Amino acid sequence: MSSLKNSGVLDTSFLPPWGLRNGYAMTVFIALQASRQWQQWTIDPEPSYRSQIFLGQGNVPIFGWVAVPESPKGTIVGTYGITGTLENQWFLQLLGRKAFAQGYAVVLFDWRAHGKTAELSPTLTSDGIYEGQDFVHIAAKAKALGCPPPFWFTGYSLGGQLALWGIQEASHAENFADLGIEPSDLRGGAVICPSLDSHRSLAYLMNDPLGKYLERGIARALKQLALEIRQYHPGSLDPAAIDRANSIWGFDHELVIKPLGFPSVEAYYDASSPLPLLPHLTKPTLILYATDDPLFDPTIVPDLQAACASNEAIDLMLTQYGGHVGYFSSKACQRRFGDRDPWWAWNRILEWIDRQSA
Repeated sequence: MSSLKNSGVLDTSFLPPWGLRNGYAMTVFIALQASRQWQQWTIDPEPSYRSQIFLGQGNVPIFGWVAVPESPKGTIVGTYGITGTLENQWFLQLLGRKAFAQGYAVVLFDWRAHGKTAELSPTLTSDGIYEGQDFVHIAAKAKALGCPPPFWFTGYSLGGQLALWGIQEASHAENFADLGIEPSDLRGGAVICPSLDSHRSLAYLMNDPLGKYLERGIARALKQLALEIRQYHPGSLDPAAIDRANSIWGFDHELVIKPLGFPSVEAYYDASSPLPLLPHLTKPTLILYATDDPLFDPTIVPDLQAACASNEAIDLMLTQYGGHVGYFSSKACQRRFGDRDPWWAWNRILEWIDRQSA
């Protein structure tokens, strides 16, 4: 089995089926086919979750699910990407099944302005600026509920960006002493295909012949999210601003940056993008990143390598294939790694967490 190293050198150990050795093909397969058939390829059963309302930074209520196995060996806290809910984010539910089966307590949550959290509060997203602190607050409450340390933060896509902010906040856990959490309780985290540079990647996506269609789909989902928040909380959002929010950039321009105090979307993206954080992380961090990810600007890859090169806390695994949050492995790849299923990225993350915990 290949080991994960902090080299940032292209790793060729992950191999998908032949027809998925293209970033777009893998991304479309995961979105359209795997999303319908994932349970056929999944061995572990659904944990028995209990619902829990956490209080994040600024006392924002955050809805989550909690499951604790017998004699848990730690706790994994995770969330999903730019749109969705706990009810429909199967890739996150997959993590919950696998982690619980391997002896971890699991906390999954609807991040700000998503799912049942949106029903509880009209507070909009901040792409990590406050969500990083939410991770720490959630871990502290989970500890009080019986979820044991060490705590590991995780996410994918934009959720990976949020988790990186959580790891950054965990590096300063002394700021949260009043929550009953110890710095040693927050061990680190692992992310899949995290958003690292919002401004660069959005510009790339909107100029790419195929990427622009992906952007439009995300923008429609964001507009629907805003409409639902307005329905849950009448008067909270300007209906004219929602009407004008016809792109990802437009959503942030019309609805997000003013409450956060940013003069422009560009300033907001500069402040929330986690790429500049990476050299300064002090908690163990695993980043899985596919060089054929069609959602992110390819010029980010060398900058990611440079940002991680001098930080021994980061294990960066760059793969030739994987698409955007795909990593569906071939049968040969599964045999090579000793995996029971095709979910290569979650298998590597849980394997890495086991080694770090040991």
